[in-house]
Amino acid sequence: MTAQAELDGQETETMTVREAIRQGLREELERDEDVFIMGEDVGAFGGVLEVTGNLYEEFGGEQVRDTPIAEAGYVGAAVGAAATGTRPVAELMFSDFMGVSMEQIMNQMAKMRYMFGGKTEMPVTIRATEGGGMGAASQHSGTVHTWIAHFPGLKAVAPGTAASAKGLTKAAIRSDDPVFVFENKMIYEQKGEVPTDEDYITPIGEASVEREGADVTVVATQRLVGESLSVAEDLSGDVSVEVIDAQSLYPLDTETIVESLQKTGRMVVADESPVSYGTHAEIIARTQEEAFFSLDAPIQRVGTPDTHMPFSTPLEQEVLPDGEGVQNAIEKIV
Repeated sequence: MTAQAELDGQETETMTVREAIRQGLREELERDEDVFIMGEDVGAFGGVLEVTGNLYEEFGGEQVRDTPIAEAGYVGAAVGAAATGTRPVAELMFSDFMGVSMEQIMNQMAKMRYMFGGKTEMPVTIRATEGGGMGAASQHSGTVHTWIAHFPGLKAVAPGTAASAKGLTKAAIRSDDPVFVFENKMIYEQKGEVPTDEDYITPIGEASVEREGADVTVVATQRLVGESLSVAEDLSGDVSVEVIDAQSLYPLDTETIVESLQKTGRMVVADESPVSYGTHAEIIARTQEEAFFSLDAPIQRVGTPDTHMPFSTPLEQEVLPDGEGVQNAIEKIV
C-alpha cells in the first residue's frame, strides 16, 4: 500500500516521531489497563531520550514503572507478566544492552508459546533505540535488529516515519506474540502526518510505498527512508526512484518488494545494520527467489561496514550509511 493511500480520508496531525510513539503509548495505556510500561528512567524522568515524557504523571506508577539498571531482570519480569495476563512494554534504553537479556529473549520469550503448545500467549513489546549519529560510541550506537528478526517466535519492526512509528507501536502492544520495536534515535525529531484515530495501527508484516517510481526500487528502513526520499527528489529529473519503507523486518512483506522490482528491474537495499549476514542479505535473497528474471542489474547494499561504531565524530560519519551512499548505489545500476 502506498503511504498516501493509507492516510487518505483520515484526520491527521503533524508531529515528530517521538511524539507519535508517545501518543501511541498513551492511547494504549488508556485503552487497556493491562498495558504498562517498564524500564530504566521511563517514569518520573520521562525517558533518557524523552519518549515517555509525562506519561508517569498521567497514568501513575502502576502503569509506568521505573526499574533498576538490570535488563536481564526486567526483561525476564516482562516475560512473566505477559505469560500471566498483562501486556508489558519494556524499554531497552539502547539496543546494545539486549545482550544482557538474551537468555530471557532467546530461550524464554521466543519459545514459550511453542513449548507450551500454544496455550500460553506472550503479548510483550520491547522498545529499543538503536543507530549511530550521536557520538555515543560503540556500546550505545549499534543497529542489532537482525538478531531479533532471526529468531523464530519473535517479530521485529523498524519504523521510518512518524505515522508508522505510532501505528507499529500500537500494533505491537495489541499483538499476542512478542514484538520488538526498533526506534532509530536520530529520527525522533523527524516530523510527519500522523492519523489521530485511536484505532489506527500499521499492520505488522506490511511494507509501505512512500514514493512511486519506475526506474529503480530503494527498500529502506528507519533513518534511511527519509534520506532515500531526499535522494529520490534530487534525482527526479533524471531517474524515477520508488522508495519502500520495509517497516516490518519479520515478518517481511516480500510481495510488495517483489512487485516493485518487477516494475523497475533494479533495486537498492538501505539499512543501517552491518552489511554482512543481515537484513540486506535476507531482503535480497527473498527477492531474487521470487523475481530473479526481472533483474536488469545486480542488487546493491547500503549499510554499515563490518566494524564497530567509532566515538570520533568524523569517523562515525565516515562509517554511517547515508543519502550519498544511496545515490551512489542508484547511479551504479541505472
